[in-house]
Amino acid sequence: MKTKQNNKHINIITLGCSKNLVDSEYLMKQLVANGFSVKHNSNQSSEIVVINTCGFINDAKQESIETILQFEALKKQNKIEKIIVFGCLSERYRHELEKEIPFVDHYFGVYNQKELIESVGGQYKYNLVGERLVTTPKHYAYLKISEGCDRKCSFCAIPLIKGKHQSRSLEDIEKEAKRLVKNGAKELILIAQDLSYYGYDLYKTSKLAELVDRLSAIKGLQWLRLHYAFPALFPKDVLSLMQNKKNICKYLDIPVQHISDKLLKMMRRGHTQKDTYQLIEKIRSEVPDIALRTTLLVGHPGETDEDFNELLEFVRFAKFERLGVFTYSEEENTWSAKHYKDDIPFSVKQARMDELMEVQQEISNQLNQKTIGRLFKVLIDRKEGEYYIGRTEYDSPEVDNEVVIDSADKKLRTGSFYTVKIIKSDDFDLYGKIHP
Repeated sequence: MKTKQNNKHINIITLGCSKNLVDSEYLMKQLVANGFSVKHNSNQSSEIVVINTCGFINDAKQESIETILQFEALKKQNKIEKIIVFGCLSERYRHELEKEIPFVDHYFGVYNQKELIESVGGQYKYNLVGERLVTTPKHYAYLKISEGCDRKCSFCAIPLIKGKHQSRSLEDIEKEAKRLVKNGAKELILIAQDLSYYGYDLYKTSKLAELVDRLSAIKGLQWLRLHYAFPALFPKDVLSLMQNKKNICKYLDIPVQHISDKLLKMMRRGHTQKDTYQLIEKIRSEVPDIALRTTLLVGHPGETDEDFNELLEFVRFAKFERLGVFTYSEEENTWSAKHYKDDIPFSVKQARMDELMEVQQEISNQLNQKTIGRLFKVLIDRKEGEYYIGRTEYDSPEVDNEVVIDSADKKLRTGSFYTVKIIKSDDFDLYGKIHP
């Protein structure tokens, strides 16, 4: 049956994390199936603008509000007919937003895509559940395996926004993965608020290893990457798969947040300093060539200089290949907001973050220097000016190191793999030549 063409153009603006991006991609598929002309993060004019917001921390919330106000100004100039806001920010602050920014036509939460589609005159198509219009380069895609979170971390508002952990079935995920690979994806990046908890709600046990094993068997899938695995309850049976299956990237994003036992307890993380050291040692012993990415939180109420120095010592010991740091942001109705006073000055938080990143910069530089002269399988993501930009299996798109290759060396194809010899490095990037 031919789709009825709709004359309206819709621009989807996505803010926040890759999980939000996947939600936008699901929405885009539904809107196109309803005959709309849909663009993503476009600068071109559209009659309807749909903003997918982030509400995780203060900076993200501020960016979402500024984006809404930017398009509100265009609507007041009659350059836009309709503004629709959905996602995390409007899930959490819908009533406040309706009062403060009434020029927005509709506010929806994170689980209201059906109502959103109906608000523009469309009809939600249940036969398209799990189908997306991928907005990333064709050769890689994010694959969301669950929603929500059952953890009790004191500082995090995600459970308040997205609710309890909801695993997708093994069959649904595998079906979507096969569709993505068939459409050209060579790399799939597993994402969730907590990969480690996958399966406990549906199957009463961890199913991450079984899922990874199933996906790795998909013909044509060359890289499978794991993001956001919680340290507590981490399914260690994944490690043997990672070591033995060639298309499972030796890469793991495992946010530890802190190392001081006092802070871990205050943060309600469910793991101790000893647990964390032992887990990292086990991961590195079972998968010796692995690249570990982590996230750290500084400036949580109660963090003393002594606690911070423990964290510095830990970072020097663990030598994470990839590391990000963010400062504590008090989120209303979280455990920390209710029970602790946000009494650490912002200048102290910022100084601690800067000091950690200086240490990490030195570690990254040292690790990168060790790659000089080695050969790596590199996936080319894009061309920028006179250079091709690619990644090894040890790097995720947009957040990690990149491999820079002079385009005068050889003509390369975006989305293809090449063997590259590293000839130079700096703090966060590698420079290479195509190996004959």
